[in-house]
Amino acid sequence: MSEVNLKIGPLPDRTPQKLTVLVDPPLATDLDAYARIHSEIHGVEVPASALVPLMLETFLASDTGFRKARKA
Repeated sequence: MSEVNLKIGPLPDRTPQKLTVLVDPPLATDLDAYARIHSEIHGVEVPASALVPLMLETFLASDTGFRKARKA
């Protein structure tokens, strides 16, 4: 695949945890597509369920309003 940069790089070594989330079908499709592209780029097959926690961590880390409110 051509040079593509995703916000989530290769996965760190982690102990897998089960995650159960209900999402609408369009979001499930997008998550599966992201996982497929991530797997192609990094050469390691990763399910969407393994990426979702990292996506949430990235989102929370980038939410300045959340960080400010948490400090208050």
